Amino acid sequence: MTDSQKSDETTADLTEVAAPVADQADAVQATAEQATVETEAPADVEQFGVAAPFESDAAGTAPAEEPAAVDDSAAVQAPAEEAPAPAPATATRPAPSPAAFAARPKPAAAAPVAAPAPVASATSLAEAAKWGRVEGDGHVFLTIDGDEHPVGQYPGVSNDEALAYFARKHDDIVAQVLLLEQRISSKAPSTDMQKTVTHLREQLAERNMVGDLRSTEARLDAVSVQIADLEKVEKAEHDAVRSAELAAREAIVAEAEEISGQDPAQIQWKTSSARMNDLFESWKTAQKGGIRLGRSNEDALWKRFRAARTVFDRHRRAYFSQLDSTNSAAKSAKEKLITEAEALSSSTDWGFAAGEYRRLMDEWKASPRASRKDDDALWARFRAAQDVFFTHRQAANEEIDQEYAANLTVKETLLIEANSILPVKDLAAAKKALQSVRDRWEEAGKVPRADMGRIEASLRKVEDAVRNAEEENWQRSNPETKARTNSALSQLEAAISGLQDDLAKAEKAGDQRKIKGAREALEARQAWLDQIQRSASELS
Repeated sequence: MTDSQKSDETTADLTEVAAPVADQADAVQATAEQATVETEAPADVEQFGVAAPFESDAAGTAPAEEPAAVDDSAAVQAPAEEAPAPAPATATRPAPSPAAFAARPKPAAAAPVAAPAPVASATSLAEAAKWGRVEGDGHVFLTIDGDEHPVGQYPGVSNDEALAYFARKHDDIVAQVLLLEQRISSKAPSTDMQKTVTHLREQLAERNMVGDLRSTEARLDAVSVQIADLEKVEKAEHDAVRSAELAAREAIVAEAEEISGQDPAQIQWKTSSARMNDLFESWKTAQKGGIRLGRSNEDALWKRFRAARTVFDRHRRAYFSQLDSTNSAAKSAKEKLITEAEALSSSTDWGFAAGEYRRLMDEWKASPRASRKDDDALWARFRAAQDVFFTHRQAANEEIDQEYAANLTVKETLLIEANSILPVKDLAAAKKALQSVRDRWEEAGKVPRADMGRIEASLRKVEDAVRNAEEENWQRSNPETKARTNSALSQLEAAISGLQDDLAKAEKAGDQRKIKGAREALEARQAWLDQIQRSASELS
């Protein structure tokens, strides 16, 4: 055989060996990416305690022969593979109640979901050979911390296939660790994550696989710490939402207690009843869809809320019961007033009846109100009785006014004569003329009611002008006033004479300060003297 032929034969042998290995690595890679937990061994693994040949991904066919039965005493039993731990379900959180929605803290901006880390490649045969070996009839051993541990037996296959089988078991664990790391990176709910870590630790502790177990355990340690941190964050968020929900429930209870604590005599029952119903609906919504607050908190808040509603309902029933009694009494009192008003409606004693109607109106205003419906009906009856009376009186007054129309003409003529007296120049003549007008005014008689006030006010204006003129004349001729005026004149004249002497002395001495003071005092006294002299001239 030539060297070239030997080289080709060697290459072919290597190709035949490498192909199954490469295909096996691809299969393990696909298994890791799909988060496949384990590859189930054939049933006879469970039956005989040894690993049966698995289907070759490279060849696509099973081995032609079944593995021979192995004596239990001689075989190293491969433990049955455990079912994969279920992926934790996402925790379903109850929707917050409408009452607490506004009070809740705004959620922090969602962290960008990290892109999934590339799935680690399945352990190659070369890598697996670092941590395990195969000897005898498929017996596989794991090297860890310098010691070897038997992991199981896979008889009837090549050493590479046996080693690859147990390496895949470790790859499945690594795939689950990677999945946990990705879930932590994306801030997924931490529910049951720690249980998965514990389950994976237990699987690694069984030592029934081949791979870098210590590295995987270290990754699990790091994952456990990250899960703990994630749980702390979730707990903080949960506590914040719970605190907001508790505050919202407290606000509902506090408002209900405030409403129930109002004075029943001052409360607006319609508005307050509607608000209390709204609070009850908010409570039911929060109870049904809000976050749980714990039995102790919810029971305590519910007892307070129920007590507030009970007090409110009791006050409302008592108020409306008393209101019914008050309405009945008010209705009876006003019906009595209506009876009196209806009896007066046919009276022709206009003055007396009008006074009685004023009294009845005062009593009506002082009476308590009945219900709105009853009070409106009672008022309509009372008003109707008044209208009958005042309509009759108005008709009678209109007849009288027609009779008094001629008297109005006479008095308007007398007013023209009275106004000619003004302004008063001769007091005696003005008084005589006014008295003549007054005498004829009385003889003229009554005028229509609508004109009475205007006519009387016009005559009163003339009378006031004559009276004022008479008072002014008396003031001017009063001896006492004249005497006081003359005395004031004498005193001012004496003071002015003295100030003139002081001014002359100051000018002679050249004392400017005294000169200025004497002049100012002299000017003031002279102004007073001029004013009093004008008043005296008016009195003379």
